[in-house]
Amino acid sequence: MRAKTVKETAVDQHTYKIFPNDLNSYDTVFGGLIMATLDRIALVVAERHSEYTCVTASVDSMHFLNPAGRGDILLFSAACNRAWRSSMEIGVKVEAENYKTREKRHILSAYFTFVALDDHKKPVEVPQVIPETPIEIRRFEEAEFRRERRKSTAQQLKEHRAKRDNPI
Repeated sequence: MRAKTVKETAVDQHTYKIFPNDLNSYDTVFGGLIMATLDRIALVVAERHSEYTCVTASVDSMHFLNPAGRGDILLFSAACNRAWRSSMEIGVKVEAENYKTREKRHILSAYFTFVALDDHKKPVEVPQVIPETPIEIRRFEEAEFRRERRKSTAQQLKEHRAKRDNPI
C-alpha cells in the first residue's frame, strides 16, 4: 500500500453558487446545506486516499464563523490531514466569495473522521499521508492531538455512563 501526498487526494475550491432556495429565514445560507456539502466533499477525499468506500465516523469543531448570503459563491476545500490504521482525518474549510468584488470571507472550518470499509463493511487498512509543506506538516501533527482528545472524551463519557447507570 503506497503512502500518498496530501495534494494527490485534496479538493481545492469546489464552487457552489448560493441561490434564493439555499437561504434561511434571515437571508443567509442554510447551515445544513453547507454541512451536507462538506460531508460529500470530505468523503471524496477519504475515498480517493483510501481507495475504499468510507463512512463518516465523527465531525469536530464545526463552527459557523461568518454568514454567507444571496449571490455569494461558496468555496469548499478539503484535504487528508492524517491517516491511522483504518481512519482518516479530513480537514475542511469554506469561504464565501462576493462575486462582484472577489472578496473572500472565512465561513467555516471543521474536521471529519472517516473509516474505510471493505466489501463486508469491515474496517480496512488505509495508506499513510505524506505531508510536504509546512502547513501540511502542522495539520498532520495537530491531527494526532485531536484524535487523542476524541479518544479521551469517549473514555470519559463511557466511565461517566457506567457510574450513572450502575449506582452503588
